[in-house]
This record gives sequence, structure tokens and C-alpha cells, in this order.
Amino acid sequence: MESYGVISPAGIEVVQRKAAAPRLPSLAGKTVGELWNGVFKGDETFPILRRALQQKYPGIRIVPYTEFPHFPGDDRPASQRAAALQIATLAKEKGCDAVISGNGA
Repeated sequence: MESYGVISPAGIEVVQRKAAAPRLPSLAGKTVGELWNGVFKGDETFPILRRALQQKYPGIRIVPYTEFPHFPGDDRPASQRAAALQIATLAKEKGCDAVISGNGA
């Protein structure tokens, strides 16, 4: 019986995967930033999420999406890296312990 090698048309992985940051044990007393790319109705959903989080977690501070620049999607990896670095820097400057980086379906 012959065996054949298989090559995926998607190619090989060229980016080394890293582990995600550990989850915070609680959002009480933490600062959370809202990031929105202008897609799924963030202007409607973030106020709802904001109120729910403030009711559940005492002392939480929310940095609304309006305090972050708008970054529409871009398929170019270099643009995505640059935007991610800019957002991360700004989130740190605003004292964010965590961010909501997506919502919707």
C-alpha cells in the first residue's frame, strides 16, 4: 500500500501562538475599556453592557469606546499589528485592567 503526503492549501502556520492573558478573578474595582470597530451596533450594546457591569461589580470604572480611536477592519497584517499596539498603549495610559474587544453575533 502506498502512502502519500498531504499539503494544505492554507499553508503552514508562520506565527507563533502565545497563550492568552489569564482572566481577572473579578472586575470589582477594575478599569475596563470598551473597544469598537464600528461594526455590530456598539453604540447600542455598549451602554447596556456598561450598566450591567456597573450593577454587578462594585467600583468598576468603564472607559467608553468614545475615548478610543475608531479602527475599522484591515486585512493587512502590518496595519493590524500597528493598530493593536496603538490600542494597547492607549488602554494602558487610561489605566485599563481589561478591555471588551468585541460584542455581537
